[in-house]
Amino acid sequence: MKNFGLVGVAGFVAARHLNAIKETNNSLLAALDKFDSVGIMDSYFPQADFFVEFERFDRHLETLKYEQNLELDYVSVCTPNYLHDAHVRFALRRGADAICEKPLVLNPWNIDKLAHIEKESGKRIWNILQSRLHPSILSLREKVRNNPKNTNYDVDLTYITSRGSWYFSSWKGDISKSGGVATNIGVHFFDMLTWIFGAVRQNTVHLHEADKAAGLLELENARIRWFLSLDYEDLPDKIKGIGQRTYRSIIIEDEELEFSGGFTDLHTKSYEQILDGKGFGIEDTRQSIEIVHDIREKKTVALTGDYHPMIKNIN
Repeated sequence: MKNFGLVGVAGFVAARHLNAIKETNNSLLAALDKFDSVGIMDSYFPQADFFVEFERFDRHLETLKYEQNLELDYVSVCTPNYLHDAHVRFALRRGADAICEKPLVLNPWNIDKLAHIEKESGKRIWNILQSRLHPSILSLREKVRNNPKNTNYDVDLTYITSRGSWYFSSWKGDISKSGGVATNIGVHFFDMLTWIFGAVRQNTVHLHEADKAAGLLELENARIRWFLSLDYEDLPDKIKGIGQRTYRSIIIEDEELEFSGGFTDLHTKSYEQILDGKGFGIEDTRQSIEIVHDIREKKTVALTGDYHPMIKNIN
């Protein structure tokens, strides 16, 4: 049984981490969050200690170490994007491995800095890249790898996950904290697609606004027209008609990739691999971090050539 700490336990994704820790038969010693709406802990680790102040959390971990001989083996990081690397460094300095949600960092050069502390500490930084473990994604990657190396696929990625006004008043709406819409809701798609279709050759941005972005990503084996949005009005009418607020579609060579289900246990599978020393490390994140950073920094170009058809509907 391994001992875990968790920072950011009040966040949406934290429940998946709590479940993964429990499902892998490990123990949560303590959790931290500046917000105290953390009743979800009762469903997993009601005896775990909880703190709203970092200093008391840190002091408690020190007390457990020296008075009860209890040390952390892992710290799970579920905090806002801009705090990830700081909390990862905290984990390693406490002598624990870090398990971090996406994105690991907002800027590519921060990966190099984390690599230094990883080397100095002798501990590991693991990343949750759960899409890589989805059966449909694994099957597609194998298919692509078995085809001739010069095969080029046409791919359309559309992801619309409508958000209310609260989103833009939270840290998610602050590009300096979330990285913007392409980072916050798109980074896992870019990771998944580059893992399947290879390295980036060209990254073109056609649209980049606070609530939506679109572009053309040319990879070794694919041309990907992508569109990401938080705007309810961008949803297809058929999705609005059935009362849904999210639409996800990946079309490869005019064929829809079916991966709507099968996500519920992927965090647990991620933890199983990490505990077995086979998880995804720092370098696995680099390409997707470079993509979203470039999207954030690039100037948009005119709608010429190949671009996502959804852009035509944007006024």
